[in-house]
Amino acid sequence: MSDTVDYRQISKNGLWTNNPALVQLLGLCPLLAVTGSVVNALGLGLATLMVVTSSNMIVSLIRKGVSDAVRLPAFVMIIAALTTCIELLMNAFTYELYTILGIFIPLIVTNCAILGRADAFASKNKLLPSTVDGLTMGLGFLLVLLAIGAVRELLGSGTLFANMHLLFGEGARGWTLTVFPNYPGFLVAILPPGAFIVAGFLIALKNVIDSGIERRQETRRAKPIKGSKRVRTTGAIS
Repeated sequence: MSDTVDYRQISKNGLWTNNPALVQLLGLCPLLAVTGSVVNALGLGLATLMVVTSSNMIVSLIRKGVSDAVRLPAFVMIIAALTTCIELLMNAFTYELYTILGIFIPLIVTNCAILGRADAFASKNKLLPSTVDGLTMGLGFLLVLLAIGAVRELLGSGTLFANMHLLFGEGARGWTLTVFPNYPGFLVAILPPGAFIVAGFLIALKNVIDSGIERRQETRRAKPIKGSKRVRTTGAIS
């Protein structure tokens, strides 16, 4: 690897260009299953963020001491150990949320985005770049979870930030925002089909934004150069 590390590019990859949820389409099972509300999405997103960041750090530190024969099993064991630690912490401090998220907390082990970053990036790079990569990849995944959770909660029950005390304690009971008073609710939004629909719209929105950026860049590149030009009978105009 070159000594020069482009942290801006690493961050852009994790948050936008190579977002694990919108581009790589990894971790879709928890992403679609637990995003019925903001608090559920935030709880699982933070857990995933901590696991992917920590696993990248540890894999980067031991990368030179692990042979290719046991590399992937070692990475899986690291991720499983970190997931178990997160699961125990949530069981101790956010028990109600822990019971709501259920099996999807231990299933963080099977999230291909985490193992993929450990193998594709952390095993080949130093500690700081690997930490930034894990942090931005986890944050990109978290933001998508929050976006889907917010839309589904808003359409499904007309509120935002309901039950935040499950994650932040009793002081967060008053955080609920009732956006649509006396709202009858839109059942499809909080059911699995709603998750697919909202995720599809987010992916489509990202593609539209990327297409717009690409068109603007092409327009700038194709902008005519002012001044006289020398015309050749062969070759390009200079």
